[in-house]
Amino acid sequence: MSFSFLNQLPSPEVIKREYPLSKELTELKARRDKMICDVISGRDDRFLLIIGPCSADKEDSVCDYVSRLTKIQEDVQDRIIIIPRIYTNKPRTTGEGYKGIASQPDPEKAPDMVEGLIAMRKMHIRAIAESGLTCADEMLYPENWGYVEDLLSYVAIGARSVEDQQHRLTVSGFDVASGMKNPTSGDFSVMLNSVYAAQHSHHFVYRGYEVETSGNPYAHVVLRGATSKHGNSIANYHFEDLMRLAEMYDKMDVINPAAIIDTNHSNSDKKYKEQIRIAKEILHSRRHSPEIHNLVKGLMIESYIEEGSQAIGVGIYGKSITDPCLGWEDSKKLIYDIAEFC
Repeated sequence: MSFSFLNQLPSPEVIKREYPLSKELTELKARRDKMICDVISGRDDRFLLIIGPCSADKEDSVCDYVSRLTKIQEDVQDRIIIIPRIYTNKPRTTGEGYKGIASQPDPEKAPDMVEGLIAMRKMHIRAIAESGLTCADEMLYPENWGYVEDLLSYVAIGARSVEDQQHRLTVSGFDVASGMKNPTSGDFSVMLNSVYAAQHSHHFVYRGYEVETSGNPYAHVVLRGATSKHGNSIANYHFEDLMRLAEMYDKMDVINPAAIIDTNHSNSDKKYKEQIRIAKEILHSRRHSPEIHNLVKGLMIESYIEEGSQAIGVGIYGKSITDPCLGWEDSKKLIYDIAEFC
């Protein structure tokens, strides 16, 4: 075999025992989980805002950013539920580049999976403790779910993972809101089939066990734009796209039809400042159409302390080392503007 077995990873139970979530924070998470699921199901008419860095690269700056959201959440709590992005795994199209803190706890050093799992958990716990906000992460590797399942209030399944059987079946065992992104091709049917799979029960193999799941009624779609066969970005957040999605949802055997719109990635062509305009256009569509208002439950926004991005090793505090992000001042103003529109 061409595998070199470097380390046996500690089990999720071992890591959770060494880095536990307190009873107080566990109760906080349960309350937040319910609020977020109530928005997806329509029992709560507030708006979800999943906002934060493209990738969570440094504990200090990420937790600083998340804590800055606390005061804003207090100000807008009657209209918006803020879910900070702490994305500890970074999908790479070619496999090259920084793969996230869960794999590489120091972006300037070699990968270390054991230390990465610890760093991932420590950062999430610190963020919750300091901000009072439970967070979102992307499930890039289904087998890692056990290391954070008691910490997350929202899970995203990326465009390159949404067609994968193991991702779909694993989500069917979650009890938190889970967003299934459209694939990079933009095919809505693939995305909706993923939601269907995640909402139903399954019998499969997971981490060496035969398991059965009950289905996740809070699985929903995330529109993130698409890429054409010529490599061009194609937006899918416009009024016509949302109406088409509503019509396709009506034909599916799923409950709680809901959508979150990703304002970056192929929707903005990674022009991060465009997120401001895109967010406002989506809110205008919600105001204009009752169908879209009922369908679109929130936005995803990539935001950090400093705007733009930097190369690994430059060392600017709070600036993305992956995709460029909105800066703090623009982000803060946008959150308050969204609250006014909702």
